[in-house]
Amino acid sequence: MEHANESAVLRIGELSRRVGVSEHVLRAWESRYGLLRPQRSAGGYRLYTEDDQSRVRRMQAYLADGLAAAQAARAALAEEPLARIVAVAAADEEGAASKLPQAELVDSAQALARALDELDEPGAQAVLDRLLTDFTLETVFRDVLLVYLRDLGSRWEQGTVSVGQEHFASQVLRGRLAGLARGWGGGRGPQALLACPPGEMHELALLVFGIVLNRKGWRISYLGVNTPMLDAIQVTSHLRPALVVLAATTPERFTTIVPELSRLASVAPLVLAGAGATKDLAQIVGARVLTGDPVAAAEHLTASLR
Repeated sequence: MEHANESAVLRIGELSRRVGVSEHVLRAWESRYGLLRPQRSAGGYRLYTEDDQSRVRRMQAYLADGLAAAQAARAALAEEPLARIVAVAAADEEGAASKLPQAELVDSAQALARALDELDEPGAQAVLDRLLTDFTLETVFRDVLLVYLRDLGSRWEQGTVSVGQEHFASQVLRGRLAGLARGWGGGRGPQALLACPPGEMHELALLVFGIVLNRKGWRISYLGVNTPMLDAIQVTSHLRPALVVLAATTPERFTTIVPELSRLASVAPLVLAGAGATKDLAQIVGARVLTGDPVAAAEHLTASLR
């Protein structure tokens, strides 16, 4: 039954903001799977309803269970409580019978790497659209973006990619992550304050961490790269978040600010993350350390605090 809840009043930008899914992905879900059923306004604009929003949220839940996009859409459209159980079972059977989704993931990851290396932003955005439509966000982060970023860093150190290529790829990916992070400060869950300490300019892994944490119910306040510690302490004192996470790629970023870290840890629970975080330093300043990739770290942190 279409548009049962209320008349169509939402433009796609507002729907995107509410559900935390980019407009590109919403359009893909609409055209590929018929998930959304827009009506046309007098001016010709597509308008969506609360029913459309509910279908998107159901699809997000199925994706979080590990279903492929097509399966998640079918389950969301079925609108039956039993559909989730049946769909998960079907996904397990299909996964055992075929490796095609994994092959598609590998092919898309290679296509993204080629596009970024060749400074082809439209090509890279098209691949990202396809990945975010066909796979869960966590899968794209863990198996594609983070793998690419590690490889890019290694190639940059070896001198096989230029500074320009590295900057180009970082900015393209940062733009997409920023879009996924839009609205992550809203909600009713616990608040986490994320920042990079002074001198730290690498933030992509921290953005990934924050996006996954937000999908687990957290509200995110983000200070970004090269954050002065006095500012971080002042903001923490004002917001009183449930958690503060500082991420750095080298230990030196932390060891030069030990007194400030100790002061910050006295204001709110402090977590150190990234390759620069060590257990010894965390013990000295009264913090804890996050280990593993950003996706796993967000999942483990949420589970441990529960």
